[in-house]
Amino acid sequence: MAKPVKTVPYLKPVPDGPVTDSFDAEAVAERRAEEALIVDVDGYEGPLDLLLTLARTQKVDLMKISVLHLAEQYLVFVEQARALRIELAADYLVMAAWLAFLKSRLLLPPDPEAEGPSAEDMAAHLAFQLERLDAMRQAAARLMGRDRLGISRFQRGAPETVTRKRRTEWQAGLIDLMRAYARLKTRDEFRPYAFDRQDVFTMEQALERIRRMIGFVGDWTDLSDFLPDGWEGQGARRRSATAATFAASLELAREGKLEIRQKDAFAPITIRRRPT
Repeated sequence: MAKPVKTVPYLKPVPDGPVTDSFDAEAVAERRAEEALIVDVDGYEGPLDLLLTLARTQKVDLMKISVLHLAEQYLVFVEQARALRIELAADYLVMAAWLAFLKSRLLLPPDPEAEGPSAEDMAAHLAFQLERLDAMRQAAARLMGRDRLGISRFQRGAPETVTRKRRTEWQAGLIDLMRAYARLKTRDEFRPYAFDRQDVFTMEQALERIRRMIGFVGDWTDLSDFLPDGWEGQGARRRSATAATFAASLELAREGKLEIRQKDAFAPITIRRRPT
């Protein structure tokens, strides 16, 4: 059986007038403590929000709480809070309704066919909402406790002129300096090599010359006999003609028009027309 109510705190009215900018945490905490509903039931005495928090962890036996005495205390508190904060009384009534509903669910045996959350799930959900509310209150208290612009801190009157100076520092070793010096010295002296294409014997010219001469030469003929006339004493022109003639003979051998033979390594290369 629940004990009778010990005391019901008197709710101090909020004074009229503008609210000052200073934040007095102790005054607010004192006012909240005075406005809190104090209940005296079997097994626990304290604010209702703490009673609900303990109900989730089953530290207070909800089976022994008298809903009648709890409702009577609520009615007294609502009458005193009606002139000041009706929404505050409504919040407390919502919490009381949840507590009464939770108690009724715990008193009744569980119905396996019943739909909706169980009593344990409802208690866990209610505890989660209380934890979120407590976290928001703590965050608000920390936020309001910080220094505020215009009250605790003030902006600078005129902006300060800031001049930026950028200085470049080069880091280089001896090798880097030598490379840079070499590039500067050879920059004007370097000229890309350009060869005269008129002194180059192309592969097309070599193919035309071999096709024209292959029918009039003997059985096996040295490849040098197919070089252009007058190029024997000119080294660069002779090398280009030799390379072009050799490439042309390989192309004709691939087409099956002639045969190539070399007896030993570095021996003269001879060609002949393929017999039909």
